[in-house]
Amino acid sequence: MADAFHEVLFPLDVSLRGSGGPQRLTEIVTLASGREHRNGRWADSRRRYDAGFGLRGLESLHAVLAFFEERRGRLYGFRYRDRVDFRSGPPGRAIGPLDQALGTGDGATASFPLIKTYGSGFAPYRRHIAKPVAGSVRVAVAGREVGADAFACDPTTGLVTFAAGHVPPQGAAVTAGFAFDVPVRFDTDDLTIDLAAFTAGEITKVPLVEIVP
Repeated sequence: MADAFHEVLFPLDVSLRGSGGPQRLTEIVTLASGREHRNGRWADSRRRYDAGFGLRGLESLHAVLAFFEERRGRLYGFRYRDRVDFRSGPPGRAIGPLDQALGTGDGATASFPLIKTYGSGFAPYRRHIAKPVAGSVRVAVAGREVGADAFACDPTTGLVTFAAGHVPPQGAAVTAGFAFDVPVRFDTDDLTIDLAAFTAGEITKVPLVEIVP
């Protein structure tokens, strides 16, 4: 994915007014008795968005047009800021180093991928976060925040790597807080713009789909 991905953010003023969310694929078979068998075909959810709802004038329309052309339609992926889900904790709360559990130290493992867990009771879903916002990541070991010199986080993969001498010891909980973007691509190779409809209030569709690694 690296050679087909541009580490650039979709115009923020447009994305913050877009719409969309997670999608799953569930296969349902109804038996003669009326009972159902349900099977989740995807292990991970996949997000879809329509950024057209964020277009509020010719300036934003032109910005999206230029962005589309530079990405060559569906060819290159990019970052998208989900206005509902872009932090390790609730949107209205400051990022904290205890927000999400990444794993448990064993004294030897130095790298931990960023994870966001949804739910806590029946079947929590652990989502791999591959595009953290650079400079936003805070990390704690055994409940105590560590300094920026103790670890590095790759903003292109979401991998947290501890420096020599700071590897989490056996049994120590590793947690983190962060802001993040969603890796997406355009879900169309043609962007149809009707200025007459646009000025009359009709929204241009700008479909985006998450790139699942």
